[in-house]
Amino acid sequence: MKNFFANIFNRNNDPQSIISFDVINPIYNYLYNESNSLEFKVKGIPDSVFVNLYSIPYSLDHEVGRAEVKKSGFNNVYEVLNELYKKLNIGTLTEEMIQEGLEYDFIHIHFYSQPSQEMKKHFNRVINNFMIFFCCTNSLEINDIRILYSSSHFLDYTKGLLDSEFLDFNTPKNETQEIGIKDFKLVLQGICEYLNLEIPKTVELPSSESVLLDENATIEDFKEFVNLVSRGTIEEEALNEYAENLFENFNDDTKEDYESTEQHFAFFESIDAWNSDWKFDPEDAEYFISEMLGEDFKFDYPEETYSHDLFPYIQSELAKSNLELLTYETFGDNYLFFIANKDEVERILELSELTKIEINQL
Repeated sequence: MKNFFANIFNRNNDPQSIISFDVINPIYNYLYNESNSLEFKVKGIPDSVFVNLYSIPYSLDHEVGRAEVKKSGFNNVYEVLNELYKKLNIGTLTEEMIQEGLEYDFIHIHFYSQPSQEMKKHFNRVINNFMIFFCCTNSLEINDIRILYSSSHFLDYTKGLLDSEFLDFNTPKNETQEIGIKDFKLVLQGICEYLNLEIPKTVELPSSESVLLDENATIEDFKEFVNLVSRGTIEEEALNEYAENLFENFNDDTKEDYESTEQHFAFFESIDAWNSDWKFDPEDAEYFISEMLGEDFKFDYPEETYSHDLFPYIQSELAKSNLELLTYETFGDNYLFFIANKDEVERILELSELTKIEINQL
């Protein structure tokens, strides 16, 4: 049963924004009436997107959930919901309303994004949690949404909810939120495409093309990948050979993960790449990037700056030539750097997801 209550102003239903009640309500209706969870992939989003419908009190009405609620200092899950409503500026439930035992639903969408420049020092990706709550604005009927956001993993789900914060998606607080909101818009378009839901014509779509990732990689995808990561420097015969080997490796279910990684590693070492320890000096960077470019490379950096702290300065200099430094994920304490054309990086990352050859931005 769908029951919500709120008494707030400034309705979130910009006819041009995909983050709006008119877009999200049909998603809710599908989750409520058809299936309460979804998992799919979107181009440019690392790994899968997960969409779940939760219902208070029932989604936390189990042994673990009740223990989490008690550990957080509350007597019941409705008290937790009231804490969330306070963050969202939604009218809280009275004791009489709690005693009615009604259900209050919310949608939880979570997925990974590329990290901010600061977070890149520590993580290859950052998780985004968007909790969408429904409410009334100047109406007796549900006509609005409010969103809580967190970039932390929910090891304790109740604590994760309580530690989340109100999200003003028009005014992100930091670069992590800014990246997350940008990807969230793409994810919402992906959900509508995945469920075949019509998006209002007034909405400005994040992409004019299909955003769903087709997980059936072809030999042509591998050829494109090899061509892009080598910046078109490999002759056609060699390119076809590399692509065929990688494609065969991709389809070989008998291989262990480490064997696939070894073949990826061998490929990158055969093109212009720099296999580096996680610790390196500016002089190392200048030498090896010069080797990869086939021309002298210098960049400005502050004194006593080393290793990953050099990345912003390297990237700034490379960007002048429309280039970007990337790395293959070695799953070790080293980098396997290569240089790509900056305007092709987004496509490389898409193909990385498709081919299972993991590439990270720096």
